[in-house]
Amino acid sequence: QVQVVESGGGLVQPGESLRLSCAAYGSGVHFHTMGWYRQAPGKQRDLVAEITPGSITNYADSVKGRFTISRDNAANTVTVYLQMSSMKPEDTAIYYCNVHYYNLRRYDYWGQGTQVTVSS
Repeated sequence: QVQVVESGGGLVQPGESLRLSCAAYGSGVHFHTMGWYRQAPGKQRDLVAEITPGSITNYADSVKGRFTISRDNAANTVTVYLQMSSMKPEDTAIYYCNVHYYNLRRYDYWGQGTQVTVSS
């Protein structure tokens, strides 16, 4: 079983920066891909950024050049950071941390979600 604990989020003005953190605990987390998804009101949950165990990254086109995902592997946990810069009102959403791996099918673990609001 994998536990996912998020921190960060809040209210920022357009152009400002914010960092989200996500810690994953459990068996095999060092071998899992981790990432962030977001869901705005009335919209589906979409990938923002993800990072593999080998630190290969993938970003949504809308955040490329503005957001950076990074990964820190400790003894018993993996922590992923999402550094968000030059934020826009359209970045407003609930952000969810995701941990996943494949074994014949995809297995997903989710955080509880954290609200990010970009507004003047």
